[in-house]
Amino acid sequence: MSRSQSYREGEAPDRRSKVTEERVALLVLSALLAAALIVIYRLSFENFNTKKTLKDENEALRKNLTVHTCPKCEEGWELHGGKCYYFSTRDSSWYQSRDDCRSKGGDLVKIDSREEQSFLELRVRKKMDYVYDKFWIGLTDSKEEDKWLWVDDSPLNTSFLFWNDTEPSNGQGSNVEVREGEDCVVMGRKSGADDLKCWFDVSCKIPYKSICEKSFPEKHLDTSDPE
Repeated sequence: MSRSQSYREGEAPDRRSKVTEERVALLVLSALLAAALIVIYRLSFENFNTKKTLKDENEALRKNLTVHTCPKCEEGWELHGGKCYYFSTRDSSWYQSRDDCRSKGGDLVKIDSREEQSFLELRVRKKMDYVYDKFWIGLTDSKEEDKWLWVDDSPLNTSFLFWNDTEPSNGQGSNVEVREGEDCVVMGRKSGADDLKCWFDVSCKIPYKSICEKSFPEKHLDTSDPE
């Protein structure tokens, strides 16, 4: 046997050993890569589920807050300053208008501030169809002349008054309704009111539109856990 042949025969086991080691290394590397992919997939899946869960929880919380805290009056009523207002376009006497407001769960409006007067003056002006088209408010001196009371029997606050010009006049005239006195109050000036002064005392029997008011529904302010 030649030296070269003997060298090649002695070399063959080492080559097979190297090939086997390479295959093992490749298998190990493949296994590690597969394990890494599995870990990455699971982390991605868990991260996706976490984001989805948070999104669902946020959506549920938003809906819950909308149901329990979103300010909303009943249909046909307008929200302002924590109260609900209804602007009736049906012409009725002061007493009929008040009954109509009560049937809706409220009463003719009681104006407590300049800010409220400003809101109502603007809304009424936009709803007036002509100069004499006015709206009843919940103010009257029908119980005692010149003693102006709101519908809840509280006295008119003299620190802010919105009488137009020489009002209240308790004017007299040939009309039977007018001769009985002007004991109820309407508001509104189509052309706009200087310094918001647009209250007029008129006969309670003359038909006008009206403004109803009621407290904001307590159920919409409930922020407690629904469970």
